[in-house]
Amino acid sequence: MAAARGDIFSLLNDVEVEVTLEIGRRRFRIADVLKLAVGQTLELAKAAGEPLDVFVNGQLLGRGEAVVVGDRYGVRITEFVAKTGG
Repeated sequence: MAAARGDIFSLLNDVEVEVTLEIGRRRFRIADVLKLAVGQTLELAKAAGEPLDVFVNGQLLGRGEAVVVGDRYGVRITEFVAKTGG
């Protein structure tokens, strides 16, 4: 039984998932969205320096801090969020 479970998990190793980093959210009225212009800055609800939320396939996995890796952005995981409920 344990060998079969290991085989199933090894099959899952190549499955791809979408990882999303969210710096913040904010609600806007439609009228304000329609007024958006190139170069305009949108202020988010999250304060500067707060951790980014890390989602896997839309589910919150944890939080982290933005980093620069060479010439790309990255995230350093600082905590995992315990899953609650079903």
